[in-house]
Amino acid sequence: MSHTSKSAPLASDRPTLFLSDHDVSELAEWPAVIKALRDAYALKIEDKMIPPRTMARGDGIWIRSLTAVSPSGEFMGSKLISASPKAKCASYLISLFDTRDMRLAGLLDGNQITGIRTAATTTVAIDLLAPKRPLRVCILGSGFEARGQLHALLAVRQISYATVFSPSSVNRKRFVTDFMSQFPDLKIEDKESAQQAVNGMDVIICAARSHDESPILQGKWLTPGMTVASIGSTLPEQREVDEDVIRMSHLIVADMPEEVLHETGDMLVAKKSGVDCKKNLISLNQLACGQHSGRSNDQEILLFKSVGSALQDVVVSEMLLKMAIERSIGTSMTKSIVPVIKW
Repeated sequence: MSHTSKSAPLASDRPTLFLSDHDVSELAEWPAVIKALRDAYALKIEDKMIPPRTMARGDGIWIRSLTAVSPSGEFMGSKLISASPKAKCASYLISLFDTRDMRLAGLLDGNQITGIRTAATTTVAIDLLAPKRPLRVCILGSGFEARGQLHALLAVRQISYATVFSPSSVNRKRFVTDFMSQFPDLKIEDKESAQQAVNGMDVIICAARSHDESPILQGKWLTPGMTVASIGSTLPEQREVDEDVIRMSHLIVADMPEEVLHETGDMLVAKKSGVDCKKNLISLNQLACGQHSGRSNDQEILLFKSVGSALQDVVVSEMLLKMAIERSIGTSMTKSIVPVIKW
């Protein structure tokens, strides 16, 4: 078969590196991941660097694609998520291309990275928005995402007291036991209702949706000065916080403002209720780079709303790839994609 394009030279000392889920576990450290994301969000980020995600659907299956150019300018890449709710399984693949020569630099199992980057990004936002003192933190949820959220926040902030609520008494008690064993100085309690867990807290982290998609956090429970983070509702049919939470928020910070505004059930319902969701909406990039000061007084209720972003996946993945090369971790592929000369 003939080609009109010519292969570009591929340096033999730079093979494509594959990082497995185990490799990611060995490399990922909360302080480093959080710093990488905060540094990235403090740089110039243009909309064209993070286009909207796309999804192809089949009969009971779907595949979602997210792409981004890292603010560092060193790598660009994508995350593919293939899922079958019917089979109850999913796969996550992250690819990284070196921007110097378009070489496929890395392939990473994105399973853990997805949870890690979500928790780390939320921590970046909370650290910028919450009062600069030991925090009282409420976690609504007791699963994988909820655990990651508390682990990440503990890596950079002092927590004086924590509460957790989830519908399963067994799960939330296990949550408390596990964290007490890992952090003996942490005072943490499980509560029998979401309202009890929220009462008197500085930070509320929503990391679980209800089974019937009714909000797990209600605005009438909030008091002045609270910082709320919502990470569990990312689609139009999903809800995590009610319209009063949106209405009461003096500032709404979003990782992907347009997607948060137009594609999350929380915002769609709030808009139908007459809430001007766009008026106080800013990007995490604006907050992290200093374009917006964030909290202006200790009485404001602030909300961080996240749907996830390929920028987060790419930034975390490029950091892990560099660490893997330094520590000789991962599997070098004997064959890979060969860049071709097109211009």
